Amino acid sequence: MKIAWPTTLWMIAIHALALLAFVPALFSWSGVAVAVGLYLASGVLGINVCYHRTLTHRGLVLPKALEYTLALLGSLAVQGGPISWVATHRVHHAKSDRPGDPHGIDKGFFWAHMGWMLFVDPDFPKGAEVFQRFTPDLRGQAFYRFLDRYFLALQFALAVVLYALGGWSWVIWGVVVRLVATYHITWSVNSAAHSWGYRTYATKDQSTNNWWVALLTAGEGWHNNHHAFPTSARHGLRRREFDLTWLIIRGLRAVGLAKAVIVPTPSQRERRQAA
Repeated sequence: MKIAWPTTLWMIAIHALALLAFVPALFSWSGVAVAVGLYLASGVLGINVCYHRTLTHRGLVLPKALEYTLALLGSLAVQGGPISWVATHRVHHAKSDRPGDPHGIDKGFFWAHMGWMLFVDPDFPKGAEVFQRFTPDLRGQAFYRFLDRYFLALQFALAVVLYALGGWSWVIWGVVVRLVATYHITWSVNSAAHSWGYRTYATKDQSTNNWWVALLTAGEGWHNNHHAFPTSARHGLRRREFDLTWLIIRGLRAVGLAKAVIVPTPSQRERRQAA
């Protein structure tokens, strides 16, 4: 299979640079705090709330200014711009764990976790045609086209700001370590949450509810629930299924910043119960 060199070289470089975190002179608790804060901002608010539950599945509606702000934060996770991210995820749901799924577990754990980005998959031809077909709602907005084109440049701009405020420690922890951690946390939804866990609902894929993935991803690990009810803004559907992202959305709804919030009814959940 042909190697996707740009992505592969980026992943090699970012993982190699993350080893600098073991250099004592580059460690600081303030750098760790910056990394955690930026993970919550880019990974939880940006990816979970905006890219995933708002833009991909339309599980809620945010004021446009807030939506754009959270999308900007999501672009700082360097998982692609909103158009490419949303298109890829919509294809995943359309063909989950079958040929054509960008990161289907049917091709193995490593493929689902990260191999799908490192190699060119003939079953999923990335490019403008796929993005146009699956994201016409986003491609019509200039701001999202801008983020798709310049998300990497925005990360370098962030690195400059962090260096000015906290030196190399903040750059290594706030950018490099954060990105590597965020990558593997996000990828665990595609791999671990399609491999281990329990299945509450009958779906045509191998999605599972995995508690430790849910803990790391602020609720995204309740993945069988999500595949059963893709448009639901709430993924942790049982009391014991802690979903931090849902609590954030509830808070936004309480202050009038989230509307048209979709959650499955008890009767809908009962009909989808696994045997």
